[in-house]
Amino acid sequence: MAERVLVIGSGGREHALAWKLAQSPHVQQVLVAPGNAGTANSGKISNSAVSVNNHSILAQYCKDHNVGLVVVGPEVPLAAGIVDDLTAAGVTCFGPSAKAAQLEASKSFSKSFMDRHNIPTARWSSFTDPQDACKYIQDAEFPALVVKASGLAAGKGVVVARDKDEACKAVLDIMKDKAFGSAGDTVVVEEQLEGEEVSCLCFSDGITVSPMPPAQDHKRLLDGDQGPNTGGMGAYCPTPQVSEDVLQEIKRSVLQKTVDGMRAEGTPYVGVLYAGVMLTKRGPKVLEFNCRFGDPECQILMPLLKSDLYEVLKNTLQADLSSSPVQWLENSAAVTVVMASGGYPASYKKGLEITGLSQVSEMGIQVFHAGTALKEGGGVITNGGRVLTVTAVRPTLESALRSANEGVAVISYPDAVYRRDIGHHAITYLTRTRGLTYRDSGVDIAAGNRLVDIIKPLAKATSRPGCNAELGGFAGLFDLKAAGFTDPILVSGTDGVGTKLKIAQACGIHSTLGQDLVAMCVNDVLAQGAEPLFFLDYFSCGRLDVRVASSVIGGIADACQMAGCALLGGETAEMPGVYGPNDYDLAGFCVGAVERGAVLPRLKDIMEGDLLIGVASSGLHSNGFSLVRKILERSGLQYSSPAPFGQPGQNIGEVLLTPTKIYSRLLQPILRSGAVKAYAHITGGGLLENIPRILPPELAVDLDASRWRIPAVFSWLQREGGLSEEEMSRTFNCGLGAVLVVSKQDVQRVLRLLQAQEEAWIVGSLTNKQPGAEAVVIRNLEQSLKDSPGRSPDTSVLQNGALQGEHSTRKRTRVAVLISGSGTNLQALMEQVKKPSSSAEIVVVISNRPGVMGLKRASMAGIQTRVVDHKLYGSRAEFDGTIDKVLEEFGVELVCLAGFMRILTGPFVRKWSGECYSSLAS
Repeated sequence: MAERVLVIGSGGREHALAWKLAQSPHVQQVLVAPGNAGTANSGKISNSAVSVNNHSILAQYCKDHNVGLVVVGPEVPLAAGIVDDLTAAGVTCFGPSAKAAQLEASKSFSKSFMDRHNIPTARWSSFTDPQDACKYIQDAEFPALVVKASGLAAGKGVVVARDKDEACKAVLDIMKDKAFGSAGDTVVVEEQLEGEEVSCLCFSDGITVSPMPPAQDHKRLLDGDQGPNTGGMGAYCPTPQVSEDVLQEIKRSVLQKTVDGMRAEGTPYVGVLYAGVMLTKRGPKVLEFNCRFGDPECQILMPLLKSDLYEVLKNTLQADLSSSPVQWLENSAAVTVVMASGGYPASYKKGLEITGLSQVSEMGIQVFHAGTALKEGGGVITNGGRVLTVTAVRPTLESALRSANEGVAVISYPDAVYRRDIGHHAITYLTRTRGLTYRDSGVDIAAGNRLVDIIKPLAKATSRPGCNAELGGFAGLFDLKAAGFTDPILVSGTDGVGTKLKIAQACGIHSTLGQDLVAMCVNDVLAQGAEPLFFLDYFSCGRLDVRVASSVIGGIADACQMAGCALLGGETAEMPGVYGPNDYDLAGFCVGAVERGAVLPRLKDIMEGDLLIGVASSGLHSNGFSLVRKILERSGLQYSSPAPFGQPGQNIGEVLLTPTKIYSRLLQPILRSGAVKAYAHITGGGLLENIPRILPPELAVDLDASRWRIPAVFSWLQREGGLSEEEMSRTFNCGLGAVLVVSKQDVQRVLRLLQAQEEAWIVGSLTNKQPGAEAVVIRNLEQSLKDSPGRSPDTSVLQNGALQGEHSTRKRTRVAVLISGSGTNLQALMEQVKKPSSSAEIVVVISNRPGVMGLKRASMAGIQTRVVDHKLYGSRAEFDGTIDKVLEEFGVELVCLAGFMRILTGPFVRKWSGECYSSLAS
């Protein structure tokens, strides 16, 4: 059923909204309060005299007149809480809440919000004392020439001064002379930015943003951007200065960040968000936010809107923008020219008769009324500063401007003021002819030089024996003798940080990536026993943002100091077209050295029975983030959402960006002692693929996940993604960033040294690898993931050559299962022992036949397997004796025959009498 819609306001913006809403088949009538001459009895549109300031009366009016939707045009009612009050009364209202409208109502709040959420904006400060404001203007290291009344001032509370004296005068006018009333009790003084100013609006349903085509407003009264500042003398759309790449950057770094930030602060933003953006040499920066359609931007956007406005507003209120894309006219441009009263923006006459309106409508030009009223006896008269907006939509910007100016020429009233050059910035841009520069291609050499100047002292601070870390040469030098080496072997490693980059870029947190990059390379070099000597970085991007790049490389320099290596050099590559304007990538290169006799791993020394020490990771480190992002997408959570893991108060993005641990200073003294036979960096490939890289092929790994602490993030990922144990252990480090191979004799000494500085545990041992068996078996991983967070692992100690736990849990009987085939009965046993009530633990599965399905079942469940092939033994006694040795090796207390197709000898049965049972499938 068609609805009645009420539009709040009286300007050209409200006429344009009513005009577009009236085109919807879902709308029966559009009421405008208070409206103007253009909205009085025009088809579906009519004016209403209801008070819009008394929200209780307004709510009752809406109920009495069956108003299904209220659309708020101007900013003052929004800041006064009209949406909150009408919604509380059960009346559907489009626009942000009063709390969300602070983005416009308080420029001080808005600027602080942008700082909190890393939204690019001009440098600034706010003041309640005019003397403090003037001192800031005089002392600032940048041109602090923009003075703004912090409160609402009808779009006129901004002064862009020519010099410091004029800026101070503006402060005094606003704060002492009350040029804008109480709106100027607080002023914001900010840096004057240079570039093109554009208006970037979007619909926001609190989660999704749907950008509108970019527009440009003309604030100055007269042609050539001369004369006083106004509420706006015209606008055009779209703006050719804003490329698709730049628009996407504004969407990501401004519009979406703002909506995400408001939601994170408990104030979902629903309505139209308007960002006034300056296209500076360093990228788009926000000048201010408005919390509604702009005026006159609305008068060009509504004619270009292809979608049904009523449906768009409803989808926005129902948080359904993501599934209902907003459509705009293609290959069309719109220009609107404002006709103002003589004397505007100061004093002006009212009641002057307007002629020519009917002729303009016949020209296919739309006139939206603003400061107009109906004349007694018929006709239209002026009734405000900005009187009319004359809008033309044509295939090109030039033709739209020409048509709009032709329409203005037909309309007449005394002392009318208007501009004839609306869109001149765009036309100049489109018709410019000049020689190309490297910068025109997207490469800014000056920005690169600024970056080098910033990072030179950072690199210098990483100097160490053998290298002074001076940047600027064609190559870097390192003196191995000065570093104390006598017979060194060089070791090199290179790596990146994967798609962890995407999360950093989305969160605007760049400084931690440097530690990730250095750690990934340094930790690899350590695996050869090498001391990291120097580091090189590669930073590539679509457009060089010096602030972002210096943050990343500053993090690299800090991490090099942590690792004890010098930042010897690097490369910054600006590659427009290869990367998006806001995208970048990283690669790192580390070179280390180790004395010839100390190279790791010492494969000849590694043997069965050696123990494995695990060193704690800080979390995900830098692997598996493509899977992490997919799981997060499936969960419906945002990076700004409170983290269901990590420390209280952290959001998801902050936890995921926890930097990778650097192990060099911790491990180097221990590696030099000779007590460590091998060290594995648990990186891409997780536990399953990295530990075997340092072992002889005849050995296998037996890990017990109950013996180390698994950070809660892994449990959440496993649960939300429905990941198998194999997927978890092949993708993630599961809480272990490094694994050391140590003999039983040295393990306690090494463990004590590690635990003095870092969490570390004895996590497993090495065993002889059986034919067909897995190289790594991880027991108790599934249960340990379920128990995390908050689980305290058993503190590992060594007793009689076997791992024991200081914190005893209920003792479980150690069971061996003997099989010959598919392991159907075995599966039933494994399911049973998983139950918390079970008093048994299967520690090994033995098969007399290689390659059977039962062995695979056991390996997938994290259970050790052995093959004792009866065909290889000369007698049953020899065969049984070998099985007996395996049982003793695993400390078996109970033997279960589950489809075991061999007859056991009498001595074997007598030895295990009372401890040997046959299992039936159940």
